[in-house]
Amino acid sequence: MKDVLLRLGSDFLSTILFAGIYFATGNIVLATAIGIAGAIFQVIRGRLSGKELGFMTWASLGLVIVLGLATLLTNDPRFVLAKPSIAHFAIGAIMLKRGWMLRYLPPIVTETIPEYVTIAGFAWAALMFALGFGTIAVAATGNMTLWTVYVSVVSLGAKIAAFAFQYVAFRLLITNRLRARAAST
Repeated sequence: MKDVLLRLGSDFLSTILFAGIYFATGNIVLATAIGIAGAIFQVIRGRLSGKELGFMTWASLGLVIVLGLATLLTNDPRFVLAKPSIAHFAIGAIMLKRGWMLRYLPPIVTETIPEYVTIAGFAWAALMFALGFGTIAVAATGNMTLWTVYVSVVSLGAKIAAFAFQYVAFRLLITNRLRARAAST
């Protein structure tokens, strides 16, 4: 479980940094610069440690750099406001690929309940699309405080709740499947 939380935190590091810095300072330029630096540092650290970086990491880095630089060059926060929704849509599209979730799960899950892993992968994709549309709706209000709370609390909270639900559901499904196998032998 700790490994999964670390991977999820790593996937969303630049967004977490941006939201935290903006919420603490109210400074779009500073928060954007730190978010970009965090994304670049994350990729450099991964490459130096020899870890294989997945497509989601590279896609996230590209979005952070392009939209972050647009915000810095124009001093227009609309680019930053769009960044999480674009990221959610891109990640949701990636999550539509069967088997994307396999790298995040221990072997007992993938071997015992593989059909539920596919369903969970599609449920995560739906969640990402819903969060993307929610981000756009909140950004349209123009209220930066509301937007920051949505991105840092609601969006992150929805992912944590989905993870907790999935964890409990997978444990119950695995336990039931293993008990059924033991009873049939």
